[in-house]
Amino acid sequence: MSESLMKDNILSYFVVASNKHDFNLDISLLVNGALVSGTLISAQDYFQTLSKSFEDGNDISKTVGEQLAKTSESLASQDNPDQPEYIHLKNSQIYFGGNKPTPSKGDILWRGKLSEVDSFFLGKITESKNTSSSK
Repeated sequence: MSESLMKDNILSYFVVASNKHDFNLDISLLVNGALVSGTLISAQDYFQTLSKSFEDGNDISKTVGEQLAKTSESLASQDNPDQPEYIHLKNSQIYFGGNKPTPSKGDILWRGKLSEVDSFFLGKITESKNTSSSK
């Protein structure tokens, strides 16, 4: 079975909308038993943001950042934007079992293969504060 047949068409539609129209959406994904929760962003935004994280480093780091920025620019003229292979999230957290999310703090970018997503739901998981009351 081809990889494109294994992707969820609705999830692919959301990714296409994000890549073409800068559409953002809070979403949670089930990927190989782990729950990945964050905000859907375009591939271009992903690479632009990632490239900025290398700006203040040494020469090698700056070169990596420049290459990522070029990747972002090339995505704007991608040959087949209607067939995305990857999904990109910002402010992401990964939940596995009953453990606290990894990472627990910070603005984390996440990239995953669309064909590896088992299911999804709209909305982002946030930690709730324990509001138990005594009687």
